[in-house]
Amino acid sequence: MPYEWIEPADGDTPPRAELHLWPYRSLPKTGFVRFIGITAIMFLFPISAVLGTPVLWGLLPFILLVTWAIWAALQRSYRDGDILEILRIWDEEVILTRASHKKPVQTWTANPYWVRVTQHDTGGPVPHYLTLKGKSVREVEIGSFLSAEERQQLFSELNIAFHSPRSN
Repeated sequence: MPYEWIEPADGDTPPRAELHLWPYRSLPKTGFVRFIGITAIMFLFPISAVLGTPVLWGLLPFILLVTWAIWAALQRSYRDGDILEILRIWDEEVILTRASHKKPVQTWTANPYWVRVTQHDTGGPVPHYLTLKGKSVREVEIGSFLSAEERQQLFSELNIAFHSPRSN
C-alpha cells in the first residue's frame, strides 16, 4: 500500500499515531533505467540496416528525439507524483502536512477531539473521497491519489486512530 503507519520515535512528545501517504509508483527507478535502455537498444535494429548510408543521418535525429521525449515524459511523471502527506496525531493536536514540488508545503491543524473523518462515496473528485474536518477549521482532503479500495481501507484505519484511547 502506498501509505504506512509509522512507529512514534522517541522524543519530547512523540505523536500517538503517524501516517505517511504517497502516490503509487508502477515503474520504480530501476525499471525506468531498464526501459530507457531497452528502448534505445530496440532503436538500434532499424539503424543497423542503414549503417554507412546517408539514410542514417536522416533517421538518427528522429530516433534521438523520440528517446529524449520518452525520457522527459517519464521524468515529468515522477516529478508530478512527488507528493508526501504526513498526518500526525497527538492527544491535543492533529497536523496534516502535504509536500509537493509544485506548491509550497501546506499544513492543516485541528484538535483531535473535534476531527471528523468523512468518506464521500459520490460527489467528490474521486470515488470514496476522504476528508478531515475540525470543529471550526476548513475541511481538507487526504489520500486523493490512492485507489478507491485503499481509501476505503484508510477510512476505517483513520477512524480507529482518531477514536483510540488517549494516553494520560
